[in-house]
Amino acid sequence: MSTDEKEPGVESYAYRAEMKQLLHLIVHSLYTHREVFLRELVSNASDALNKLRIRQLSGEPVLDAREPLAIELAVDKDAGVLTVEDTGIGMGHDDLVERIGTIASSGTLAFVEAAAASGKPVDAGLIGQFGVGFYAAFMVADRVEIETRHADPDSTAWKWSSDGSGTFTIEPSSRTRRGTLVRLLLREDAKEFSQSWRVESVVRRYSNFVDFPIRLDGKAINTVKALWELRKEDVSDEERKEFYTFHTGDDEEPLGHLHLKVEGRVDARALLFIPAKAPRLFFREDELPGPHLYANRVFIQDDCKPLLPEYLRFVRGVVDTEDLPLNVSREVTQDSPVMARLREVLVGKILGLLEAWATEEPERLERFTKAFGTLFKTGLSSDFANRERIVELLRFESTSTEPGSHTSLAAYVERAGDDSKKIWYLAAESRAAAERNPNLEGFRKRGIEVLLLVDPVDVFVVPAIGPYRERTLESIDQARADLGKAPERDEAGKVLEGKALSKLIDRFKSVLGDAVEDVQASERLVESAVGLVAGRNTLDRQTERMMRLMGQDVPPAKRILEINPAHPLILNLDRLRSQAGNEEQIERVIRQLHEGALLLDGSLENPADFVSRMTRMMVEATGSAESGDPA
Repeated sequence: MSTDEKEPGVESYAYRAEMKQLLHLIVHSLYTHREVFLRELVSNASDALNKLRIRQLSGEPVLDAREPLAIELAVDKDAGVLTVEDTGIGMGHDDLVERIGTIASSGTLAFVEAAAASGKPVDAGLIGQFGVGFYAAFMVADRVEIETRHADPDSTAWKWSSDGSGTFTIEPSSRTRRGTLVRLLLREDAKEFSQSWRVESVVRRYSNFVDFPIRLDGKAINTVKALWELRKEDVSDEERKEFYTFHTGDDEEPLGHLHLKVEGRVDARALLFIPAKAPRLFFREDELPGPHLYANRVFIQDDCKPLLPEYLRFVRGVVDTEDLPLNVSREVTQDSPVMARLREVLVGKILGLLEAWATEEPERLERFTKAFGTLFKTGLSSDFANRERIVELLRFESTSTEPGSHTSLAAYVERAGDDSKKIWYLAAESRAAAERNPNLEGFRKRGIEVLLLVDPVDVFVVPAIGPYRERTLESIDQARADLGKAPERDEAGKVLEGKALSKLIDRFKSVLGDAVEDVQASERLVESAVGLVAGRNTLDRQTERMMRLMGQDVPPAKRILEINPAHPLILNLDRLRSQAGNEEQIERVIRQLHEGALLLDGSLENPADFVSRMTRMMVEATGSAESGDPA
């Protein structure tokens, strides 16, 4: 910078070329969220107050030692002026020359130029990364003036002034108070910031928990306590609920909370909440809110994705750390080692809370599962460090639970006893569809519990679990399902077996041909005549559907048709087969049985043929209307 005195006592300075370019971009680029200029000014004021407080604690002499530590805002709507004043450490002449407007790094200009050249509005929240947060004021002001006096008792007051065009001036000031006043002469398109309601709304959003009183035209406006800074024993349930409502806009009592003080690898405080229910459009990525990030009680981000993995993004609240600078940007937080350590600690604490619920308050975990279980389950495939803990917290519906209620894998194993070496599951679109599945009949008859995977993500989560407590997880829709000892049958009941069964199976195969992978006798069917199962190397039908919904090209696999050798219809078919002249009727029944199984399976492609054949068979069964004789 160069200096050239125009008037007695007034020094004029020209910015270096790089700073001049940067200012031009700040003044003339289109910004989103440009209200963050006020966050930057309040942050600077808070820093100045903190430095003054440290000086007082050290016993050094301070100008106006009894002056309260505070931040004063004032607006003049008619003149279009906003002022921000603090009673902090203040600045001297050299501070104004050397510190105000210094670019923090050589890459700053290139970064800003690239952002501006993108053709999109620049997020004003990035201003802090420039290392010149103060100059965010030029997004809204035609001219910025600073009047300041350092806390040294014998200090001199100075005035700094610039229109952001390339020069600034410094001259003596008549200010007598310790601290700094920043005066913004607002641009025409930013006159909204000379209105009290607008200034108050920005402060409440970005700086509500600054550790000093903030007053606007004499009125206190940061009234909510920074509860996370207090001991959890000193925070009442009512205060906590008020904070949650203020923070989220949700009037309902949260399901639970964590009040944390973290020390060691990372220093942080946090107040986190698990809401009672998911917000509307919860599974749209842009609707997942995420916690707020603060640095030394100054707001940084309202949607800090790096703080928590995707599967825990239902958690709301505030995380405040002393290990991040106030000018940290979203890009920096993404790859920051501090954020990685914070994330690790927070994930562990949240899982710990859920584990405590599982042991001590299972009804609370049940409510959590209903609200957020679908998202939480996805953590199994993304958070390998906590995989075992996540598995223990997974919950599923089952034939042993009421509709809408859930069970854990551990509870399933305990009920099954030591004789069972498998955990059985059935995937379906709904609980009702699962309970209609014919393949469930044999399991019910034997008293074998089956997990009912009715949550869309279950079909991907359960197969990924792998062995659990030395038990494998298997679908009952797979042909290899071995139920063990067959259930006892009624003594009077007949069962088709031996050569007769083999011949009837061959007849099914000849009729259906390549419409099925195979036909075989079933050990799982009880009430139904036939059922479909997946082949040994094919996916079950529900998994196929889900993969198609995800855009994967999965051709429908042929199914194995299982027949129930004890069903009256199968026995009747065998009787017809043994008599001559029934070939056409047998074929129609076999095709109808197969298509009926496809209908239950949700994969019948031509229901018209099915209904037409069914109508013809009913006509034959009821006989001719004219003769009264059966066909």
